[in-house]
Amino acid sequence: MQAASFRFRIAEPGYEDLGDEQIRRVIAIAPRARDRFLIALLACTGLRIGEALGLHRGDMHLLASSRAVGWGIEGPHVHVRRRTDNPNRPLAKSRFSRNVPVTADLVALYTDYQYERDRVAEAAESEMVFVNLFRPPLGGAMSYPSTKEMFDRLARTAGHACRPHMLRHSAATRWLRDGVDRDVVQRLLGHASTLSMKHYRHVDDAEARAAVEHVDSLKERP
Repeated sequence: MQAASFRFRIAEPGYEDLGDEQIRRVIAIAPRARDRFLIALLACTGLRIGEALGLHRGDMHLLASSRAVGWGIEGPHVHVRRRTDNPNRPLAKSRFSRNVPVTADLVALYTDYQYERDRVAEAAESEMVFVNLFRPPLGGAMSYPSTKEMFDRLARTAGHACRPHMLRHSAATRWLRDGVDRDVVQRLLGHASTLSMKHYRHVDDAEARAAVEHVDSLKERP
């Protein structure tokens, strides 16, 4: 199956990343729990939009420990896999799977989204994480074009550009600015080019988790 031909444009000069306050504001103005969770997921983990739209519900390991279900990884995380048979046709660029830690705040936003999703009967049968809840086909996997429309609406309301790649770039910039080892950032982002792998060393799960939890909460502060 061919990968989806639709792609978001790379951020324009001057708008390559968003500050923490801008990200919090975009989350705050998003009217739907699903959209708030998607924005926060991209900002927290640095996932590519194709990786996020390709997530299955079984990829969400959000317990304090996943050992009981056969995963020897402590702490909540998402399992990013490359699939070629998703109904919405997103294709993860990285060819290898990886686990990306997530924060307690993100788990809470996912819980809010599940409550919203449970109110749409058609969504119950879908294995995809991100599904249509407000327009036909209800319960169908969320597509690239509908996701772009959502980001465009939020950008108009926020008064500045906001695209998925900008949130990925923001995550990487924040980690590097805060002194996170570049090898840890490389693992979190799923980069595996020959050039980058030349100096690549093993990064354990504890380092990856410390990098994500080092980021300040994206929740609105009182």
